[in-house]
Amino acid sequence: MQTIWKGTISFGLVNIPINLFAATENKDISFRSLHKECNSPIKYEKVCPVCDREVTNDEIIKGYEYEPGKFVVISSEELKEIAPESNRTIEIIDFVKLDEIDPIYFDKSYFLGPQENGLKSYYLLKQAMEQTGKIGLAKITIRSKESLAIVRVYQSALLLETIFFPDEVRNVEHVPGLEPKLKLDEKELNMAIQLIEQLTTQFEPEKYTNDYRSTLMELIESKVTGKEITVPKEWPKTNVVDLMAALQASIDQTRPLKQVENNEGKEMMKKKKKLSVRPKKDKLKEVR
Repeated sequence: MQTIWKGTISFGLVNIPINLFAATENKDISFRSLHKECNSPIKYEKVCPVCDREVTNDEIIKGYEYEPGKFVVISSEELKEIAPESNRTIEIIDFVKLDEIDPIYFDKSYFLGPQENGLKSYYLLKQAMEQTGKIGLAKITIRSKESLAIVRVYQSALLLETIFFPDEVRNVEHVPGLEPKLKLDEKELNMAIQLIEQLTTQFEPEKYTNDYRSTLMELIESKVTGKEITVPKEWPKTNVVDLMAALQASIDQTRPLKQVENNEGKEMMKKKKKLSVRPKKDKLKEVR
């Protein structure tokens, strides 16, 4: 695993030297744009529409569009002057409970690994947060960008998650069509609750797969090797307009699955009980 940043975690007067690693990776399949006639990759040139010519990187500056078609120019020197100090420190400002932060604020995740001379202080912070049930709220600067972040325990390590600042989260009240006070039918609500309860299970991430990506990769490999593939057929969709009928159909559809799971669970319990019960003869032998 490649280190992408080195620094320290700071809380109070304690400094913990750490390494930062990417905790997730994007596995989306990307395509190149090709010329239809010869399959050659297309090149994109930087062209000024006014001067009608290609421009070099030396001729390009940065500008902020404050009105449509109107820009204010910001020089590289001005950006450097106001850039946050890259002090390589994850400064924990406060400690809070994780459930106080809505998941909408979460952005990117990074593993925090201890450096050799910070092993003890690293696990001291980890165990202290485990026992208090708290997470650290911190600030970090990565690649000249200041971010708000949380430091929390993840399995056997510490995890850093950058989170959005409050003004970066849009107001849900701006979503059109919302009617929070809409009156609902009690029977429909109870059926919806029943359906949710039937579909409720424990989260096991391993059982969820990206079927589209797998099929797409199979298609690509078949093109490379010259083979044909069979695209799986879609399940027929029922055109149920009535909400009550749709809920009932969904409940009826999911009930057999739950019954199979429950029956399998009962069979397992019976087997365990049989194994745990010893024959009476064995008991008599033990007494002797």
